[in-house]
Order: sequence, then C-alpha cells, then structure tokens
Amino acid sequence: MSGRIHSLHDQVAHQLRERIFVGELSPGTFLDEALLCERLNISRTPLREALKVLTAEGLVRHEPRRGCFVNEVTEQDLDEIFPIIALLEGRCAYEAAGQASDADLDSLAFLHQQLQESATQGRITDYYTTNVAIHEAIIAIADNKWLAQVIGDLRKILKLARLQQLHAPGRLSQSLDEHMAIYAALKARDAQAADHAMRQHLTRQREALRLLARQHKSRVAGAGTEPRISRV
Repeated sequence: MSGRIHSLHDQVAHQLRERIFVGELSPGTFLDEALLCERLNISRTPLREALKVLTAEGLVRHEPRRGCFVNEVTEQDLDEIFPIIALLEGRCAYEAAGQASDADLDSLAFLHQQLQESATQGRITDYYTTNVAIHEAIIAIADNKWLAQVIGDLRKILKLARLQQLHAPGRLSQSLDEHMAIYAALKARDAQAADHAMRQHLTRQREALRLLARQHKSRVAGAGTEPRISRV
C-alpha cells in the first residue's frame, strides 16, 4: 500500500508542477485542497504528500493556518540565484570539456546549427527550446549527478518567473554569440574557457532580465497605474 501511495503522490506532484510551469497555476495562487482533490479525483493524503514535495522544491510555500500557495520569484531571488547557477553550469562546462567524445561534439554541433537558424529567422520559441536542449546536453556530458541535481532544482525555481530574456533588445544575437563561444571552448577541450564562457552567458541573461524589468516599470509609471509584480 505504501508503495502505491508513494507512486500516486509522485504523479500528483508531477501534474501540479506542470500546471505551475505552464502558468495555469500562477505565482501567488492559493492551492485549495478540497478543489484539487475533486479535480484530480484523489484523497487528501497523496495531495498533501505531493504538496510537501513541491514545497521542498521551492515551487510552493506553506503558510501556517492559511495553507499552500504557488511561490513567487522576486528580483532579489533572481539576483541571488543567477550567480549560483552561473557557477554551477560553468563547472558543468568545465567538466564537459574534458569528457566530451567526438559523438558528443557532433551532437552539439547539430544543436548549434539549429540554434543559429532559429536566431537568423527570429524564431524565439524554437531558439529557446534548442537553448534548453544544449544546456541539458552539456550537463549530461559532464556526468556529475550532484551538479545536475542542484542545477535542476534551481531551474525549477527560475521557471516560476516565466523568464523572457530573449525579448530584450539585441539579446537574441548576443545569446547566440555566447553559445558559439561555449561550443568553441568545448570543441577545443579548453575547460577554463568553457567555464568562463558559460558563466558569462548566464550573467548576461540576468543583465537582460534586469533591463526588461526596468523597461516594464517605466511603462507602468508612464501609464500612471499601480505597478504589478514583474513577469519578465
């Protein structure tokens, strides 16, 4: 019985996680247990176990006597997370440079060709999808389960912010240049250069998000309305 409950609450956690990531459950949303149990056709036990999992991941926060809410990511959160993930993914690039096989580099070459085509044609959604695939491929090549686990946890938090840094002026071409520098370092098996290029790439992502946040605040101020939480 305990094994089945464990499996069920994992399934429930997955369903809720996906609803959060696509924005169906937006930041700040109250998670009504009775309503969720009815919609998911489950009892409270697996739901509460699932909420504990999501709370541990940082996607949900529990407030005593109030219940659970979808977490919200602030500008301060982003300022604190990006330097950490830059260091971690930089280390992945460092380790990948020393371990990449010829087949790995061929796969990365294909992904970078797709990335370049998407950038040239201005297809931001396709660019983003390939960008994620490249980051995941480098993490896999590094083959360090501890780095992969921590990066995965931080990336879940970043998804809450619904980041759109590629919409910043000039960011698409800049991002492509950064990716090509990472690939060149990996191809040359230059671990130090790969580390530096990856950290620079992620640092510039944060700079682009900061620019978008400032532009958003300026538009709100110009419209004379109350500012809302940034969804950059």
